[in-house]
Amino acid sequence: MARTGQPIGVMTTVVESRTLEPGDRANVGALSSGVIVGTSRRDVLKVGGLGALGAVGLSVMPGGGPLGAKSASDLPEPLMPRPFRARFVRAPVLRPYRSVRDRDGVWTDHFEVIERRSLLVVAPGVVTPVFAYNGIAPGPTIKVMRGRRSVLRVRNHLPATHPTFGQELTTSVHLHGSASLPQYDGYASDVTPPGFYKDYHYPNIQPARTLWYHDHAAHHTARNIYGGLYAQYHVHDRAERELLPQGEYDVPLTIGDAAFAEGGGLAYDDESGSGAMGDVILVTGRPWPVMAVKRRVYRFRILAASTARSFRLALSTGDPLTVVATDGGLMPRSRPVEQLRTSAGERYEVLVDFRRFRPGQRVVLRNLSNDNNRDYDHTDKVMAFDVTDAPFPRRDGTWNRIPDLLLNSHVMRLKGSDAIRSRRDVLDRTGGQWVINDRTWQDVIDSDFQLLSADPNPGDIETWTIETSGGGWFHPAHLHLVDFKILSRNGRPPFDYERGPKDTVYVGENEAVRMVVQFGPYRGRYMVHCHNAAHEDDDMMVQYAVGWKPGQPDRNDPILAAPPRVDDLPRRR
Repeated sequence: MARTGQPIGVMTTVVESRTLEPGDRANVGALSSGVIVGTSRRDVLKVGGLGALGAVGLSVMPGGGPLGAKSASDLPEPLMPRPFRARFVRAPVLRPYRSVRDRDGVWTDHFEVIERRSLLVVAPGVVTPVFAYNGIAPGPTIKVMRGRRSVLRVRNHLPATHPTFGQELTTSVHLHGSASLPQYDGYASDVTPPGFYKDYHYPNIQPARTLWYHDHAAHHTARNIYGGLYAQYHVHDRAERELLPQGEYDVPLTIGDAAFAEGGGLAYDDESGSGAMGDVILVTGRPWPVMAVKRRVYRFRILAASTARSFRLALSTGDPLTVVATDGGLMPRSRPVEQLRTSAGERYEVLVDFRRFRPGQRVVLRNLSNDNNRDYDHTDKVMAFDVTDAPFPRRDGTWNRIPDLLLNSHVMRLKGSDAIRSRRDVLDRTGGQWVINDRTWQDVIDSDFQLLSADPNPGDIETWTIETSGGGWFHPAHLHLVDFKILSRNGRPPFDYERGPKDTVYVGENEAVRMVVQFGPYRGRYMVHCHNAAHEDDDMMVQYAVGWKPGQPDRNDPILAAPPRVDDLPRRR
């Protein structure tokens, strides 16, 4: 039985005349195209009456580990990408089209991205359709200085409906990790239809950190992110610039996975709501790339942009990854670790000291995986670093420095004893439905967006415990608006790499994670959800409110306060 998932787009082209390398932008007009008609594996199983394990040949590893199989793709074997054949590239940095000083004297940088369908080469020689910011996946990186505001104009130029799934291609942009007003936070039901645009206002008042912007449209987030709507966003400040490498040696690593349909399109199979996991590991849109590095210290901004897969990262040499920042920025002190577990939505900044390696040596970033992943032949590797003896300027003091003491941020000074109340969220699956405390996002919609899971006041400090009710699933839990400090995991101290400000936490099988959080700086309604995007879409998301009660007027209404507008704007050159 074929293992064909639903293709994200319907136009695919196998290029015979010349070999296109991963990352190339296809010339749509110059290519002939065929149409592939995909049947989801789930639908095939319904027709055939087979269980998922029997149909796709998966097996359970001893000890309840990952599920293993040879491949998830149906692309012909000669066209499948191979590890360490592609060159590592960075996403381009987006420049503001305008910078103005506001009435209060603060500068605001204005950026623009266009969501559109594009053809990219991910597997060599095969053109793959994507839905992406400015036509590239991941989209362009945005860099800002702390205290300098930004406005991101997002123009939805996608097709009216999804060519495979049929839903309207509405989008909602969430700047993940930003303290934003509710109407600019990417609230799941605050959507922009094709032919409209929305301006998202970001204050950039938090300490330096790695954020990312991605789609957050209710019930379609997984497909939209998997199809290409995601990118990094960096906030810089003086402390971070003095302590950590910058420029060429400050490297974003956006890690995801994909599977390919027979014709070359992205095959999406969420395994009946469990989450899509592909057999090709992508770093900044390229399969298992190779990066040439110099013999000095590098900083890597690791973003797990997968929709479902988790990773356990380690260097093939056994050398440490020195963690210096988590989701919310710098840790109080650096933490060298041999392994780093991360899942969808989490960000970790690590330093790697390549001085200890000889020129010509290859160092592989490996993926040791975790329980309840679906792993394939080559998902045990991520990318490679080839060490060179190329010269570099040594005026920068970070070239040979691994700092110990970093920054003790406000959230990391919070204590559990500071809390005025405690709450508990149980992430579960009931009757085939993903729920948080037996509630779903559909319940929120049905309440006319009045239903709350929590209602702290501005400035309140609380402890939250997030737990899974049983084995078989892990959940990356994400709180919008706030950073939190992890106090314990199953009653024990957090992992060393978690000892920094967080906004997303891996809650594993039968785990309970306790955290302390202070709410603010804004009032209004915000979301709590699982960042396995298939779980989120199917409906593991609720909302809480800061300083707002159901039935009250809300000047920061997340849907009505800043609605999208008809996009009749001229194209920006």
